Amino acid sequence: MDNNRNLILAVVLCAALLFGWQFVIERIYPEPQHPAATAVQQTAPAPAGQAHGTAPPPKVKATREGGLQDPADVALEQKDLAADLHQPSRVAIDAPDVLGSINLVGARIDDIQLKNHRETIDKNSPPERLFSPEGTPAQQFAQFGWVGQGIKVPDAHTLWQASGGPLAPGKPVTLTWNNGAGQVFTIRFTIDSRYMITAEQTVANSGGAPAVVQPYSFINRTSRTASQSSWTVHSGPIGAFGGAVDFSNDYKDVAKTGEVTPQGQPDWIGFTDIYWFSALIPQAGAGNSADFRALDPEHYRADLIYAASTVPAGQAVTRTTKLFAGAKESDVLNSYQDAGIAKFGLAIDWGWFRWFEIPIFWLLKHLYALVGNFGVAIILLTFVIRGLMFPVAQKQFASMAQMRAVQPKMKALQERYKDNKEQLSQEMAKLYKEEKINPLAGCLPMFLQIPVFFALYKTLLLSVEMRHKPFVLWIKDLSAPDPSHILNLFGLLHFTPPSILSLGVLGLIYGITMWLTFRLNPAQMDPTQQQVMSMMPWVMMFVMSPFASGLLLYWVTSNLISVAQQQYLYSKHPQLKAQSGKDKVDKARAAARDKGK
Repeated sequence: MDNNRNLILAVVLCAALLFGWQFVIERIYPEPQHPAATAVQQTAPAPAGQAHGTAPPPKVKATREGGLQDPADVALEQKDLAADLHQPSRVAIDAPDVLGSINLVGARIDDIQLKNHRETIDKNSPPERLFSPEGTPAQQFAQFGWVGQGIKVPDAHTLWQASGGPLAPGKPVTLTWNNGAGQVFTIRFTIDSRYMITAEQTVANSGGAPAVVQPYSFINRTSRTASQSSWTVHSGPIGAFGGAVDFSNDYKDVAKTGEVTPQGQPDWIGFTDIYWFSALIPQAGAGNSADFRALDPEHYRADLIYAASTVPAGQAVTRTTKLFAGAKESDVLNSYQDAGIAKFGLAIDWGWFRWFEIPIFWLLKHLYALVGNFGVAIILLTFVIRGLMFPVAQKQFASMAQMRAVQPKMKALQERYKDNKEQLSQEMAKLYKEEKINPLAGCLPMFLQIPVFFALYKTLLLSVEMRHKPFVLWIKDLSAPDPSHILNLFGLLHFTPPSILSLGVLGLIYGITMWLTFRLNPAQMDPTQQQVMSMMPWVMMFVMSPFASGLLLYWVTSNLISVAQQQYLYSKHPQLKAQSGKDKVDKARAAARDKGK
């Protein structure tokens, strides 16, 4: 009866783990959904060029990478781009990593594609699009302008005159507009070899009186294309204020209040997705403020405005703002940080354990540079980590051998003090001290694996450098789950298994290798624990399958190394292997006796 109760308890615990983890994993790797439109009342004025009182957009459940989810939106986006990007009022951008154009209407940078990143793993896939013009389903753009006091200033409908182009490193583009009242406004754009555009906004006053102006810039974007924001990675409004990066606000927070003004002097402000990032970096010491605004239920803005400047007659005033629009490549962000942009490398949401994650990522990148395959680099990284942990594993096995050696004494104490738990604890502690045994030593390798696991998990989840990186055969993207599904015969049957049953080949291999490691472990003293442990590999097989393929590759390699290490250490501690075999025989005999009763 006790064994049956224990078995039921073990099954319940495993089921709770499996289904509870499924609840979590759906928030890490959600499936795209296209729910019907829901009425939402607009709470803020619409931006220029957008109609007031129009029906709000449908709510879209964000996915891991973000982007448009509705096929109708995708089709409309392509149609709008074909119309907007062929207008004559554009100056091309053609830098080493960036392709796009500047819209001369409104002095907007609203067309940016990233040359070195593709939309999908298909080699013919177009470059990843980051910025799209206003009014398109995926709109995101930056605009530069002025607020004036008593003078005419350019606005969102102003058509600027351009000189130079296409915009490229060493080839600036200058936009000019004359208000006809003595003030000439210019914006000089330059771009570096990566993702940074610099805008120098100048007002030259040839009038008879001083002119008071406030330069500003903003990034406008839709939340429809946002990547998912979760406890592991932030998506949405982001900035560095007073020397600290602020991840505390998401789109819902801004929508709820209409406006959010973070505390502290802004070092930079913008929006982030899991892989992409756009930010405005103000001129140091020029006096400025920044905030986030909700323009309607879908559109948001990161504002940067300078303090009012008085431009005396016959003089000019310039304010310089940088615009980053690109991929969150760690080396690139760190290089900008080294050049003076505070905390820019922390735009990647490494979290509290970045002290451990960044070295893991650094080592992984160097191994990749050595072998040219991120899958092989992960395998080599696993060998390095397990090699460093091997002395700990030796201590673990030595501790297990000591524990086995004193089992008779422990059982005697348990019999003697079975009715006095407090005395039993004291005697057990005394025995451990006399025999120089640390009962927690066997758990140390497991605890040491946890930060390594989390560090690699975050690296695979956050690093755009690993996006779309293949391993072998069917594994085309190590940052995504295994695309193979055993239950639908690898796509021969026309259905997609639910996430909880999306077992791939790599997940199956993981389960088998984990079962091998559990087989080599000594049998548990408690029957319930033993039953739970016997089912754990197969439960964990389903739990881990939806994770990134690179993470499964790490665990498969780690499990195989564990098997080899255990075999080696058993040869160094034959008494432990003999006792393990004896325990299993005893357990089998006890189970047979119970079954015969």
